[in-house]
Amino acid sequence: MSRIRLLVGLGNPGPEYSQTRHNAGFWLVEQFARSHGHQLQPDSKFFGNTTRIQQGALDLRVLQPMQFMNRSGNAVALLAHFYKILPEEILVAYDELDLPAGVAKFKTGGGTGGHNGIKDIVARLGSQNFHRLRIGIGHPGDKSKVTGWVLGKAPAHEQQLMDDTITEACRSIDLLLQQDMRAAQQHLHSFKAQREK
Repeated sequence: MSRIRLLVGLGNPGPEYSQTRHNAGFWLVEQFARSHGHQLQPDSKFFGNTTRIQQGALDLRVLQPMQFMNRSGNAVALLAHFYKILPEEILVAYDELDLPAGVAKFKTGGGTGGHNGIKDIVARLGSQNFHRLRIGIGHPGDKSKVTGWVLGKAPAHEQQLMDDTITEACRSIDLLLQQDMRAAQQHLHSFKAQREK
């Protein structure tokens, strides 16, 4: 059984951002909490919305940092330190420009890929050794268009691809929690393969 004790979803707070691609991590943790009969509630001491899912041997905290993306690490570090959660017991879900919409991939450690939320988490935790779930949002094709792209709303067909992927990613996280990373990765991989048929 995996030792993930904290699931984090990255995004920007506020209704003007709620439907933007940059909030894919928010969508995931909201859906994951719902699938377990929970809802994220504001918790001012951690600067975010949180819930705790306990089922059998599972004891998982879920966090949505409610400061802006480039300050996400503050909430993550505060909660992790408070509950003595190690970086390798954390899974962070976020939007990924380098993957097309409809694809999600797990990754452990490594660089930040230029993602401001991940950069801040690495800086605040003092470690890169946390797990990541990268949710593809596609790339606009030109560096100068990236900001408008991530803070823009996806067209309906793209949004549907992301929604379907997030549903499967939530199932993968369940597999990760019940079994291991390999089972979770295989589930996402077989979902992608089926979709490409």
